[in-house]
Amino acid sequence: MDPRDVKTTADAVKIVKARKLTHVKVGLFDNDGIMRGKYMMAEKFISALDGGFAFCNVVLGWDSQDQLYENVDIKYTGWHTGFPDAAVRILPGSCREIPFEDGMLLFLCEFEGDAARICPRNLLTRVLQRASDLGFDAYAAFEYEFFMFNETPDSIRAKNYRDLEPITPGFFGYSMLRNSVHAELYHDLLELCEQMDFPIESLHTETGPGVLEAALAVCDAGEAADKAALFKTFTKIWAQRNDMMATFMAKWSNDYPGQSGHIHISLRHKEDSRSAFYDPQQPMNMSDLQRHFLAGQQTLMPEMLVMLAQTVNSYSRLVPGFWAPTDATWGCENRTTALRVIPGSDKSQRVEYRLGSADANPYIALAASLGAGLYGIEHQLEPTEMVTGNAYDQEHPKHLALPQTLTAAAEALRGSAAARELCGDEFVEHYAASREWEEREFRKHITDWELQRYFEII
Repeated sequence: MDPRDVKTTADAVKIVKARKLTHVKVGLFDNDGIMRGKYMMAEKFISALDGGFAFCNVVLGWDSQDQLYENVDIKYTGWHTGFPDAAVRILPGSCREIPFEDGMLLFLCEFEGDAARICPRNLLTRVLQRASDLGFDAYAAFEYEFFMFNETPDSIRAKNYRDLEPITPGFFGYSMLRNSVHAELYHDLLELCEQMDFPIESLHTETGPGVLEAALAVCDAGEAADKAALFKTFTKIWAQRNDMMATFMAKWSNDYPGQSGHIHISLRHKEDSRSAFYDPQQPMNMSDLQRHFLAGQQTLMPEMLVMLAQTVNSYSRLVPGFWAPTDATWGCENRTTALRVIPGSDKSQRVEYRLGSADANPYIALAASLGAGLYGIEHQLEPTEMVTGNAYDQEHPKHLALPQTLTAAAEALRGSAAARELCGDEFVEHYAASREWEEREFRKHITDWELQRYFEII
Protein backbone atom coordinates (compact mmCIF):
# COMPACT_ATOMS: atom_id res chain seq x y z
CA MET A 1 0.00 0.00 0.00
CA ASP A 2 1.33 3.42 -0.96
CA PRO A 3 1.52 5.85 2.00
CA ARG A 4 -0.11 8.49 -0.20
CA ASP A 5 -3.24 6.30 -0.38
CA VAL A 6 -3.69 6.40 3.40
CA LYS A 7 -6.70 8.60 4.14
CA THR A 8 -8.51 7.01 7.07
CA THR A 9 -7.81 5.34 10.40
CA ALA A 10 -8.53 1.98 8.79
CA ASP A 11 -5.98 2.72 6.05
CA ALA A 12 -3.35 3.59 8.66
CA VAL A 13 -3.94 0.32 10.51
CA LYS A 14 -3.77 -1.60 7.25
CA ILE A 15 -0.44 -0.17 6.09
CA VAL A 16 1.26 -0.56 9.47
CA LYS A 17 0.18 -4.20 9.70
CA ALA A 18 1.04 -4.90 6.06
CA ARG A 19 4.58 -3.68 6.62
CA LYS A 20 4.89 -5.64 9.87
CA LEU A 21 6.27 -2.57 11.59
CA THR A 22 7.07 -2.83 15.28
CA HIS A 23 7.16 0.97 15.61
CA VAL A 24 6.17 4.08 13.68
CA LYS A 25 7.23 7.70 13.98
CA VAL A 26 4.85 10.44 15.11
CA GLY A 27 5.67 14.14 15.20
CA LEU A 28 4.25 17.64 15.54
CA PHE A 29 5.56 21.18 15.21
CA ASP A 30 6.14 23.66 18.05
CA ASN A 31 6.03 27.47 18.20
CA ASP A 32 9.31 27.82 16.32
CA GLY A 33 8.38 25.32 13.63
CA ILE A 34 10.69 22.66 15.07
CA MET A 35 9.49 19.10 14.69
CA ARG A 36 9.12 17.25 17.98
CA GLY A 37 8.30 13.55 17.99
CA LYS A 38 9.20 9.99 18.84
CA TYR A 39 9.03 6.34 17.85
CA MET A 40 5.80 4.71 19.03
CA MET A 41 5.09 0.99 19.36
CA ALA A 42 2.76 -0.16 16.60
CA GLU A 43 0.14 -1.49 19.03
CA LYS A 44 -0.01 1.81 20.90
CA PHE A 45 -0.14 3.72 17.62
CA ILE A 46 -3.11 1.70 16.39
CA SER A 47 -4.90 2.27 19.69
CA ALA A 48 -4.15 6.00 19.54
CA LEU A 49 -5.60 6.38 16.06
CA ASP A 50 -9.09 6.53 17.55
CA GLY A 51 -8.49 7.76 21.09
CA GLY A 52 -5.43 9.97 20.58
CA PHE A 53 -2.46 9.99 22.93
CA ALA A 54 -0.74 12.32 25.38
CA PHE A 55 2.22 14.60 24.71
CA CYS A 56 3.87 16.74 27.37
CA ASN A 57 2.71 20.33 26.87
CA VAL A 58 6.21 21.61 27.58
CA VAL A 59 6.81 21.65 23.81
CA LEU A 60 4.47 24.65 23.69
CA GLY A 61 6.31 26.27 26.60
CA TRP A 62 9.96 26.25 25.61
CA ASP A 63 12.15 27.80 22.95
CA SER A 64 14.30 26.37 20.17
CA GLN A 65 17.01 25.50 22.72
CA ASP A 66 14.58 23.72 25.09
CA GLN A 67 14.71 26.64 27.54
CA LEU A 68 11.45 27.33 29.34
CA TYR A 69 9.67 30.63 28.77
CA GLU A 70 10.12 32.39 32.11
CA ASN A 71 9.39 35.89 33.40
CA VAL A 72 6.98 36.48 30.53
CA ASP A 73 3.19 36.23 30.64
CA ILE A 74 2.69 32.60 29.62
CA LYS A 75 -0.56 31.24 31.05
CA TYR A 76 -1.18 27.96 29.25
CA THR A 77 1.96 26.12 30.38
CA GLY A 78 4.85 26.65 32.78
CA TRP A 79 6.05 25.69 36.25
CA HIS A 80 2.74 26.88 37.68
CA THR A 81 0.92 24.13 35.75
CA GLY A 82 3.29 21.27 36.52
CA PHE A 83 3.67 20.59 32.77
CA PRO A 84 0.85 18.07 32.33
CA ASP A 85 0.21 16.02 29.22
CA ALA A 86 -1.95 17.50 26.49
CA ALA A 87 -4.24 15.57 24.16
CA VAL A 88 -2.88 14.91 20.67
CA ARG A 89 -4.55 13.36 17.67
CA ILE A 90 -2.88 11.49 14.84
CA LEU A 91 -3.57 12.62 11.26
CA PRO A 92 -3.85 9.44 9.11
CA GLY A 93 -3.76 11.40 5.84
CA SER A 94 -0.29 12.71 6.67
CA CYS A 95 1.30 9.25 6.30
CA ARG A 96 4.72 9.22 4.68
CA GLU A 97 7.51 6.71 4.24
CA ILE A 98 10.98 7.73 5.41
CA PRO A 99 13.17 6.35 2.60
CA PHE A 100 16.36 5.95 4.63
CA GLU A 101 14.65 4.08 7.51
CA ASP A 102 13.80 0.82 5.75
CA GLY A 103 10.09 1.38 5.23
CA MET A 104 9.50 3.33 8.44
CA LEU A 105 6.29 5.39 8.40
CA LEU A 106 5.84 8.93 9.70
CA PHE A 107 2.53 10.45 10.80
CA LEU A 108 1.91 14.07 11.72
CA CYS A 109 -0.11 15.00 14.80
CA GLU A 110 -1.71 18.10 16.25
CA PHE A 111 -2.86 19.19 19.70
CA GLU A 112 -6.47 19.03 20.82
CA GLY A 113 -8.42 20.62 23.68
CA ASP A 114 -7.04 23.74 25.36
CA ALA A 115 -3.66 23.27 23.67
CA ALA A 116 -5.32 23.59 20.25
CA ARG A 117 -5.82 27.31 20.88
CA ILE A 118 -2.07 27.92 20.73
CA CYS A 119 -1.00 25.01 18.49
CA PRO A 120 0.41 26.42 15.21
CA ARG A 121 -1.20 23.78 13.01
CA ASN A 122 -4.57 24.28 14.66
CA LEU A 123 -4.23 28.03 14.14
CA LEU A 124 -3.91 27.50 10.40
CA THR A 125 -6.86 25.08 10.45
CA ARG A 126 -9.04 27.82 11.98
CA VAL A 127 -7.97 30.30 9.30
CA LEU A 128 -8.69 27.74 6.58
CA GLN A 129 -12.14 27.20 8.06
CA ARG A 130 -12.67 30.96 7.84
CA ALA A 131 -11.82 30.78 4.14
CA SER A 132 -14.23 27.88 3.67
CA ASP A 133 -17.01 29.75 5.48
CA LEU A 134 -16.50 32.63 3.06
CA GLY A 135 -16.89 30.21 0.14
CA PHE A 136 -13.23 29.77 -0.82
CA ASP A 137 -10.67 27.01 -1.14
CA ALA A 138 -7.17 28.30 -0.44
CA TYR A 139 -4.04 27.19 -2.29
CA ALA A 140 -0.43 27.98 -1.46
CA ALA A 141 3.18 27.22 -2.27
CA PHE A 142 6.32 28.03 -0.30
CA GLU A 143 9.72 29.04 -1.66
CA TYR A 144 12.80 28.63 0.52
CA GLU A 145 16.37 29.85 0.26
CA PHE A 146 18.91 27.95 2.34
CA PHE A 147 22.70 27.79 2.58
CA MET A 148 24.55 24.46 2.45
CA PHE A 149 27.91 23.82 4.13
CA ASN A 150 30.55 21.11 4.21
CA GLU A 151 30.21 21.03 7.98
CA THR A 152 28.80 18.85 10.74
CA PRO A 153 27.09 19.74 14.04
CA ASP A 154 30.41 19.08 15.73
CA SER A 155 32.57 21.05 13.31
CA ILE A 156 30.46 24.22 13.44
CA ARG A 157 30.69 24.22 17.22
CA ALA A 158 34.44 23.56 17.15
CA LYS A 159 34.78 26.54 14.77
CA ASN A 160 32.44 28.64 16.92
CA TYR A 161 30.33 29.17 13.75
CA ARG A 162 33.19 31.02 12.02
CA ASP A 163 35.08 30.29 8.81
CA LEU A 164 32.46 27.82 7.67
CA GLU A 165 32.94 26.10 4.31
CA PRO A 166 30.02 26.39 1.87
CA ILE A 167 29.50 23.47 -0.47
CA THR A 168 30.43 25.74 -3.40
CA PRO A 169 32.31 29.07 -3.60
CA GLY A 170 31.37 32.33 -5.28
CA PHE A 171 28.21 34.07 -6.48
CA PHE A 172 26.58 31.71 -8.98
CA GLY A 173 22.86 32.50 -9.20
CA TYR A 174 20.87 30.16 -11.46
CA SER A 175 24.12 28.40 -12.31
CA MET A 176 24.01 25.53 -14.77
CA LEU A 177 27.69 24.99 -13.98
CA ARG A 178 27.06 24.37 -10.30
CA ASN A 179 23.92 22.24 -10.69
CA SER A 180 25.61 20.08 -13.34
CA VAL A 181 28.88 19.54 -11.48
CA HIS A 182 26.89 18.64 -8.36
CA ALA A 183 24.03 16.94 -10.19
CA GLU A 184 23.96 13.93 -7.87
CA LEU A 185 23.36 16.18 -4.88
CA TYR A 186 20.44 17.89 -6.59
CA HIS A 187 18.97 14.59 -7.76
CA ASP A 188 19.18 13.11 -4.27
CA LEU A 189 17.28 16.02 -2.75
CA LEU A 190 14.68 16.05 -5.52
CA GLU A 191 14.13 12.31 -5.09
CA LEU A 192 13.82 12.57 -1.31
CA CYS A 193 11.21 15.31 -1.60
CA GLU A 194 9.25 13.35 -4.19
CA GLN A 195 9.32 10.17 -2.11
CA MET A 196 8.14 12.00 1.02
CA ASP A 197 5.40 13.90 -0.83
CA PHE A 198 6.63 17.46 -0.62
CA PRO A 199 7.77 17.70 -4.24
CA ILE A 200 9.99 20.51 -5.48
CA GLU A 201 8.71 22.38 -8.52
CA SER A 202 12.07 24.05 -9.18
CA LEU A 203 15.50 23.98 -7.58
CA HIS A 204 18.39 26.28 -8.42
CA THR A 205 21.39 28.08 -7.01
CA GLU A 206 20.83 31.54 -5.56
CA THR A 207 23.30 34.40 -5.27
CA GLY A 208 25.93 33.49 -2.71
CA PRO A 209 28.27 30.61 -1.88
CA GLY A 210 26.41 27.36 -1.35
CA VAL A 211 22.93 28.85 -1.37
CA LEU A 212 19.98 27.09 -3.02
CA GLU A 213 16.37 28.02 -3.61
CA ALA A 214 13.62 25.43 -3.67
CA ALA A 215 10.08 26.22 -4.82
CA LEU A 216 7.62 23.64 -3.54
CA ALA A 217 4.69 22.65 -5.74
CA VAL A 218 1.37 24.42 -5.19
CA CYS A 219 -1.39 22.51 -3.40
CA ASP A 220 -4.19 22.89 -0.88
CA ALA A 221 -3.03 25.47 1.67
CA GLY A 222 -3.25 23.14 4.65
CA GLU A 223 -1.14 20.54 2.89
CA ALA A 224 1.25 23.26 1.72
CA ALA A 225 2.15 24.16 5.30
CA ASP A 226 2.67 20.49 6.22
CA LYS A 227 4.91 20.05 3.21
CA ALA A 228 6.88 23.22 3.93
CA ALA A 229 7.49 22.22 7.54
CA LEU A 230 8.54 18.72 6.52
CA PHE A 231 10.74 20.07 3.73
CA LYS A 232 12.73 22.21 6.14
CA THR A 233 13.07 19.38 8.64
CA PHE A 234 14.09 16.65 6.23
CA THR A 235 16.38 18.86 4.14
CA LYS A 236 18.40 19.42 7.30
CA ILE A 237 18.28 15.69 8.10
CA TRP A 238 19.30 14.75 4.55
CA ALA A 239 22.19 17.21 4.63
CA GLN A 240 23.56 15.93 7.94
CA ARG A 241 23.27 12.33 6.80
CA ASN A 242 25.54 13.36 3.93
CA ASP A 243 28.10 15.21 6.09
CA MET A 244 26.70 18.60 5.20
CA MET A 245 24.57 21.13 7.00
CA ALA A 246 21.68 23.27 5.77
CA THR A 247 20.65 26.46 7.53
CA PHE A 248 17.35 28.30 7.19
CA MET A 249 18.46 31.24 9.32
CA ALA A 250 17.07 34.52 8.03
CA LYS A 251 20.61 35.92 7.72
CA TRP A 252 23.70 33.97 8.71
CA SER A 253 26.36 36.39 7.41
CA ASN A 254 26.78 40.14 6.97
CA ASP A 255 28.36 39.45 3.60
CA TYR A 256 25.39 37.83 1.87
CA PRO A 257 21.68 38.50 1.33
CA GLY A 258 19.20 37.00 3.76
CA GLN A 259 17.17 33.88 3.19
CA SER A 260 13.53 34.25 2.30
CA GLY A 261 10.48 32.10 2.78
CA HIS A 262 8.11 33.55 0.19
CA ILE A 263 4.49 32.34 0.11
CA HIS A 264 2.34 32.24 -3.03
CA ILE A 265 -1.39 32.29 -2.28
CA SER A 266 -4.56 32.07 -4.34
CA LEU A 267 -8.25 31.50 -3.66
CA ARG A 268 -10.80 29.57 -5.69
CA HIS A 269 -14.58 29.62 -5.39
CA LYS A 270 -15.82 26.44 -3.73
CA GLU A 271 -18.99 26.35 -5.81
CA ASP A 272 -17.35 26.00 -9.21
CA SER A 273 -13.54 26.04 -8.64
CA ARG A 274 -13.13 29.32 -10.52
CA SER A 275 -10.25 31.55 -9.50
CA ALA A 276 -11.43 34.23 -7.08
CA PHE A 277 -8.46 36.38 -8.10
CA TYR A 278 -8.69 36.31 -11.91
CA ASP A 279 -10.65 38.90 -13.86
CA PRO A 280 -9.37 39.46 -17.43
CA GLN A 281 -11.45 42.65 -17.66
CA GLN A 282 -9.43 44.36 -14.91
CA PRO A 283 -5.87 45.77 -14.92
CA MET A 284 -3.31 43.09 -14.04
CA ASN A 285 -6.20 40.58 -14.32
CA MET A 286 -6.83 41.42 -10.68
CA SER A 287 -10.39 40.86 -9.49
CA ASP A 288 -12.08 42.95 -6.84
CA LEU A 289 -11.66 40.04 -4.44
CA GLN A 290 -7.92 39.87 -5.05
CA ARG A 291 -7.66 43.63 -4.56
CA HIS A 292 -9.42 43.42 -1.19
CA PHE A 293 -7.31 40.38 -0.27
CA LEU A 294 -4.13 42.27 -1.14
CA ALA A 295 -5.31 45.27 0.88
CA GLY A 296 -5.89 43.10 3.94
CA GLN A 297 -2.39 41.68 3.69
CA GLN A 298 -0.92 45.17 3.31
CA THR A 299 -2.98 46.73 6.11
CA LEU A 300 -2.25 44.05 8.68
CA MET A 301 1.40 43.40 7.74
CA PRO A 302 2.88 45.76 10.38
CA GLU A 303 0.60 44.31 13.06
CA MET A 304 1.29 40.67 12.18
CA LEU A 305 4.95 40.95 11.17
CA VAL A 306 6.11 38.90 14.15
CA MET A 307 4.23 35.89 12.79
CA LEU A 308 6.47 35.96 9.69
CA ALA A 309 9.67 37.29 11.26
CA GLN A 310 9.84 35.26 14.45
CA THR A 311 13.48 35.51 15.56
CA VAL A 312 15.90 38.27 16.48
CA ASN A 313 17.86 37.29 13.41
CA SER A 314 14.83 37.86 11.16
CA TYR A 315 15.20 41.61 11.55
CA SER A 316 18.80 41.56 10.28
CA ARG A 317 17.35 40.61 6.90
CA LEU A 318 14.79 43.43 6.70
CA VAL A 319 17.15 46.14 5.47
CA PRO A 320 17.18 48.08 2.18
CA GLY A 321 18.88 46.54 -0.81
CA PHE A 322 18.96 42.94 0.39
CA TRP A 323 15.93 41.63 -1.50
CA ALA A 324 13.67 41.92 1.56
CA PRO A 325 10.87 44.47 2.07
CA THR A 326 11.12 47.25 4.64
CA ASP A 327 7.57 48.62 4.32
CA ALA A 328 4.17 47.07 3.64
CA THR A 329 4.23 47.94 -0.06
CA TRP A 330 2.82 46.20 -3.11
CA GLY A 331 3.55 46.13 -6.80
CA CYS A 332 2.92 44.19 -9.96
CA GLU A 333 5.79 41.82 -10.77
CA ASN A 334 7.96 43.97 -8.50
CA ARG A 335 10.44 42.12 -6.30
CA THR A 336 11.34 45.21 -4.29
CA THR A 337 7.89 45.31 -2.67
CA ALA A 338 6.50 43.26 0.22
CA LEU A 339 3.58 41.99 -1.84
CA ARG A 340 3.90 41.03 -5.49
CA VAL A 341 0.82 40.66 -7.66
CA ILE A 342 1.49 38.05 -10.33
CA PRO A 343 -0.88 38.42 -13.28
CA GLY A 344 -1.76 35.20 -15.02
CA SER A 345 -4.60 32.96 -16.03
CA ASP A 346 -7.46 31.44 -14.09
CA LYS A 347 -4.93 28.83 -13.00
CA SER A 348 -1.98 31.07 -12.10
CA GLN A 349 -3.29 34.46 -10.91
CA ARG A 350 -1.92 34.92 -7.39
CA VAL A 351 -0.15 37.11 -4.86
CA GLU A 352 3.33 36.47 -3.50
CA TYR A 353 3.86 37.41 0.14
CA ARG A 354 7.55 38.28 0.00
CA LEU A 355 8.02 39.43 3.57
CA GLY A 356 8.53 36.05 5.23
CA SER A 357 11.99 34.74 6.01
CA ALA A 358 13.16 31.14 5.82
CA ASP A 359 13.19 30.83 9.60
CA ALA A 360 9.42 31.37 9.98
CA ASN A 361 7.09 28.63 11.19
CA PRO A 362 5.17 27.70 8.00
CA TYR A 363 1.87 27.20 9.82
CA ILE A 364 2.00 30.55 11.58
CA ALA A 365 3.34 32.41 8.53
CA LEU A 366 0.60 31.06 6.26
CA ALA A 367 -2.08 31.67 8.88
CA ALA A 368 -0.99 35.31 9.08
CA SER A 369 -0.67 35.95 5.35
CA LEU A 370 -3.88 34.12 4.42
CA GLY A 371 -5.86 35.37 7.40
CA ALA A 372 -4.95 38.98 6.70
CA GLY A 373 -6.12 38.61 3.11
CA LEU A 374 -9.44 37.14 4.19
CA TYR A 375 -9.85 40.02 6.64
CA GLY A 376 -9.40 42.39 3.72
CA ILE A 377 -12.16 40.65 1.78
CA GLU A 378 -14.52 40.65 4.75
CA HIS A 379 -13.98 44.37 5.35
CA GLN A 380 -13.61 45.31 1.66
CA LEU A 381 -10.33 47.08 2.32
CA GLU A 382 -8.51 48.97 -0.42
CA PRO A 383 -4.73 48.95 -0.96
CA THR A 384 -2.59 52.05 -1.26
CA GLU A 385 -1.31 53.16 -4.63
CA MET A 386 0.84 50.57 -6.34
CA VAL A 387 4.61 51.06 -6.15
CA THR A 388 6.47 51.16 -9.45
CA GLY A 389 10.23 51.10 -9.67
CA ASN A 390 12.56 50.58 -6.73
CA ALA A 391 10.53 50.56 -3.50
CA TYR A 392 13.71 51.01 -1.44
CA ASP A 393 14.37 54.43 -2.97
CA GLN A 394 10.91 55.81 -2.25
CA GLU A 395 9.18 57.21 0.80
CA HIS A 396 6.03 55.46 1.90
CA PRO A 397 3.17 56.39 4.26
CA LYS A 398 4.16 56.05 7.90
CA HIS A 399 1.44 53.52 8.63
CA LEU A 400 3.14 51.10 6.22
CA ALA A 401 6.41 51.08 8.19
CA LEU A 402 7.31 47.70 9.68
CA PRO A 403 8.47 47.21 13.29
CA GLN A 404 12.25 47.17 13.51
CA THR A 405 12.75 44.72 16.38
CA LEU A 406 11.23 41.47 17.58
CA THR A 407 9.91 43.09 20.75
CA ALA A 408 8.26 45.93 18.85
CA ALA A 409 6.67 43.42 16.49
CA ALA A 410 5.40 41.34 19.41
CA GLU A 411 3.85 44.45 20.95
CA ALA A 412 2.18 45.28 17.64
CA LEU A 413 0.64 41.81 17.51
CA ARG A 414 -0.59 42.04 21.07
CA GLY A 415 -2.27 45.36 20.30
CA SER A 416 -3.90 44.19 17.07
CA ALA A 417 -7.67 43.74 17.27
CA ALA A 418 -7.62 42.12 13.82
CA ALA A 419 -4.99 39.56 14.88
CA ARG A 420 -7.07 38.69 17.93
CA GLU A 421 -10.12 38.21 15.74
CA LEU A 422 -8.24 35.99 13.30
CA CYS A 423 -6.03 34.04 15.71
CA GLY A 424 -7.79 34.20 19.08
CA ASP A 425 -6.71 35.94 22.27
CA GLU A 426 -4.98 32.83 23.65
CA PHE A 427 -2.72 32.43 20.64
CA VAL A 428 -1.87 36.14 20.42
CA GLU A 429 -0.96 36.40 24.11
CA HIS A 430 1.03 33.16 24.16
CA TYR A 431 2.90 33.77 20.93
CA ALA A 432 3.69 37.44 21.67
CA ALA A 433 5.07 36.49 25.09
CA SER A 434 7.23 33.77 23.52
CA ARG A 435 8.74 36.30 21.13
CA GLU A 436 9.45 38.72 23.97
CA TRP A 437 11.26 35.87 25.68
CA GLU A 438 13.30 35.29 22.52
CA GLU A 439 14.55 38.88 22.44
CA ARG A 440 15.26 38.92 26.18
CA GLU A 441 17.48 35.89 25.73
CA PHE A 442 19.36 37.75 23.01
CA ARG A 443 19.86 40.75 25.29
CA LYS A 444 21.73 38.58 27.78
CA HIS A 445 24.60 38.14 25.35
CA ILE A 446 27.41 40.41 24.18
CA THR A 447 28.03 40.35 20.43
CA ASP A 448 31.35 40.41 18.62
CA TRP A 449 30.32 43.76 17.13
CA GLU A 450 29.95 45.31 20.57
CA LEU A 451 33.35 44.02 21.71
CA GLN A 452 35.09 45.26 18.58
CA ARG A 453 33.39 48.63 18.72
CA TYR A 454 33.55 49.48 22.43
CA PHE A 455 36.14 47.33 24.25
CA GLU A 456 39.13 49.63 23.80
CA ILE A 457 37.90 53.01 22.69
CA ILE A 458 34.78 53.86 24.60
